[in-house]
Amino acid sequence: MTNILMERALVALAFIVATSIFCSCSDDSSSTPDEGNWVEKSDFEGSVRSGAVAFQVNGIGYVGTGYNGTDRLNDFWSYDPARNTWVRIADFPGVARNAAVAFSVNGKGYVGTGFDGTNYLKDFYEYDPLTNEWTQIPDFEGPARHSGFAFEINSLGYIGAGFDGENNLKDFWSYDPVSKVWNQRTSVGGAKRISPFAFVIDGHGYVGGGSHNGVYQEDFWMYDPGTDSWDDLDDLDDDSTGDDDILRSDAVSFVCYGKAYVTTGSNGGTLIDTWMYDPALGSWTEVTAFEGASRQNATVFTIDDVGYVLTGRSGSIRLDDIWAFFPLEAHDDED
Repeated sequence: MTNILMERALVALAFIVATSIFCSCSDDSSSTPDEGNWVEKSDFEGSVRSGAVAFQVNGIGYVGTGYNGTDRLNDFWSYDPARNTWVRIADFPGVARNAAVAFSVNGKGYVGTGFDGTNYLKDFYEYDPLTNEWTQIPDFEGPARHSGFAFEINSLGYIGAGFDGENNLKDFWSYDPVSKVWNQRTSVGGAKRISPFAFVIDGHGYVGGGSHNGVYQEDFWMYDPGTDSWDDLDDLDDDSTGDDDILRSDAVSFVCYGKAYVTTGSNGGTLIDTWMYDPALGSWTEVTAFEGASRQNATVFTIDDVGYVLTGRSGSIRLDDIWAFFPLEAHDDED
């Protein structure tokens, strides 16, 4: 009798231990980031494309140029998030292109550089939403290029890095729309790079990622326009695991509520994971993954602390969907 009771006790104990281990493993494996919510919006009304540009002016997003797999494009569109609708605006007047850069300053958009399939470009144009007109401005004074980065700080546009047909670049330039003058600034620190991500928080520019010599770059830099200098920040490693999950090229980035978000891109394959950078902590945290198809060479704009990611390519397939990211909402895969 005693042996039977002991056997039953051992079986019960084994069941409890096995159940505990199973539950523990299940909890760990099913744990996924759920900070932030992606919501699909009305599809971009232009044709599918990758390597387009985007900017926002007065609460309206503007998207144009790019490559549809056969032709470079010069059509341009506006998006009103309040109405969730698209309107075609005046076509971009320069030669059709992809991998250009764009920024907005004082109510106007600026688009330039890129690749037309044969030539690396340095022409630049200003768009006025009030008149729906484009005006050519002085050519960019650095080498012609594609796949650089651009942003705006204190009413100046900045562009840098990219590929000039022979070399990757790390130079850095500003444009003053008032004087219509380009000025060379201190070059980005670290490696040369093509297709990095870049963003602005509290009047400082941040640049990271991209690739050089076939290697995804892990260095991360902050630009201070007051001193025209770059600070070397912590490398793009996940602080919690030590992995290199943030490393990527051809990604998009945007800023909401004083924090930056980097998503999509490529690193041996196209990506959907999304990372948040907190400048106060100097650290990265993984948040809700992008819910559209994995992609690279997408484009992005931000309106009212909502990031809008759209177009791009997944392998040879070009895309025309658009997804809004609400950083303060919990993930809801039913919306």
